[in-house]
Amino acid sequence: MKKSILCALLLGLGGLTKAQNIQLDLSQYPSPVTFTNEQDHANMQQQLGIKVLRPGISGNEAAPNAANYDESKANPCPELPDILTTNDGRRVISEDMWWETRRPELVDALEREVYGKLPENIPSVKWEVKIIDREFVARTPIIAKQIIGHVDNSSYPLINVDINMILVVPANAKGPVPVLMMFGRPSFPAPAQPSGEDMEILNSSFKEMMIKNDPSIKAIFDKYPAYTPVTRLPGPNFFAPPVSGDSPTTEQLLAAGWGYLTIDPSSIQADNHAGITRGIIGLVNKGQPRSPEDWGALRAWAWGAARALDYLETDSLVDSKKVGIEGVSRYGKAALVTMAFEPRFATALIGSSGKGGTTLHRRVFGEAVESLAGGENYWMAGNYMKYGAEKSEFGRLDGCDLPVDSHDMLALCAPRPVFVSYGIPEKGDAKWLDQKGSYMAVIAAGTAYKFLGATDLGVSNDYMKEEMPPYNTDMLEGDLAWRQHDGGHTDAPNMQYFIPWANRVLGNEK
Repeated sequence: MKKSILCALLLGLGGLTKAQNIQLDLSQYPSPVTFTNEQDHANMQQQLGIKVLRPGISGNEAAPNAANYDESKANPCPELPDILTTNDGRRVISEDMWWETRRPELVDALEREVYGKLPENIPSVKWEVKIIDREFVARTPIIAKQIIGHVDNSSYPLINVDINMILVVPANAKGPVPVLMMFGRPSFPAPAQPSGEDMEILNSSFKEMMIKNDPSIKAIFDKYPAYTPVTRLPGPNFFAPPVSGDSPTTEQLLAAGWGYLTIDPSSIQADNHAGITRGIIGLVNKGQPRSPEDWGALRAWAWGAARALDYLETDSLVDSKKVGIEGVSRYGKAALVTMAFEPRFATALIGSSGKGGTTLHRRVFGEAVESLAGGENYWMAGNYMKYGAEKSEFGRLDGCDLPVDSHDMLALCAPRPVFVSYGIPEKGDAKWLDQKGSYMAVIAAGTAYKFLGATDLGVSNDYMKEEMPPYNTDMLEGDLAWRQHDGGHTDAPNMQYFIPWANRVLGNEK
């Protein structure tokens, strides 16, 4: 029997939703594949012809397969691919040569081997401002908007993708404000509440409804006649202390005249193997497994952030030329991918991103290539799994065989300003993240920044000799910035340093 449903009941069908009396025959579409973690992993391994994949290492230092934390063994192939040498061995001698030849080479290799290529047939997104609310955050009046991006799924109605995000801007701004886009869980910061009179009406109606549903509840209300089941939340604290570096990062941004946008990565692409045939990747692939060069979750999240920037370019409250991207941990990886591949983003705050982020892939310290090629390969292009292969049709490969590395991702950001943030292992920003491997990548990427007329950390670009500075050392004078704070797995302690740095490099008025 053919399955059919009314188009009017389908969300995200673009223009087809207007045809409310037309039935849609779903039997013409292939059913989406549902993978377990193991099945998704095995499918890609088979496509690549890998017979034996090296297992991922353990973060437990007492385990038999413990990660290496011996610095003397951390650099088996210390020479990084040269940023300013083309694939055919020519030295890049002009900016035109960088933009027209070398940078496209790096983009191609990083897409093909590490993060995946964007497909040509990604459907469009239609933005809907669902709710607008006027609220207070600490002492700052704000305008908050819940915005939903409906992805056109008319080519495959079995999968819906609705990008969820909330934009918050100071209501007392004199003009469009810079915005920091953050990967996370969107929520209204302080929803406006009904007045006392409206609360009485709501409570009266709510009591009647409850008693009608269960008459025995009337005795409880009679026992407590002054009780109101619907109560007001605490209102804005106008006597709160001034915003400081210890305040929530969102309060610091608003007090500094910035807005922020929180975008939900899971509404774009699920953070697991099973979701690889769902979300935007599954929608484009019509629910079928991806190929080795297809994009992974990191690239999908970055695509969603770029579409959110499309919306911000239409919002009069936002200075769309001064939108930054931020994330921590896996979302720090996504923030780097966003900044590198989407040139419209003006700056980035990349927190504790580890392997797949700013840490060098070919470093063997803490998290390894095998970790991403194994458990989290859905973050990456399928081809990345090749670099964990012990036995395969193409032989044995490891991180040293990668033609590119994370310093190249930072080079793609140049000359736009990037702030790299880490914490310390003693407070929970684990050694697993290899802070030094990230510092080395930032040092190496400085070559591209200086070549394009920007400034780096102000030291040499000898990544093997430059020592990572002690934590709480400010390296914030350039367009590339580094600061390791004395906190844990968060970039919150560095927000008080990021904001003035970003204001300087973006030319914001004080």
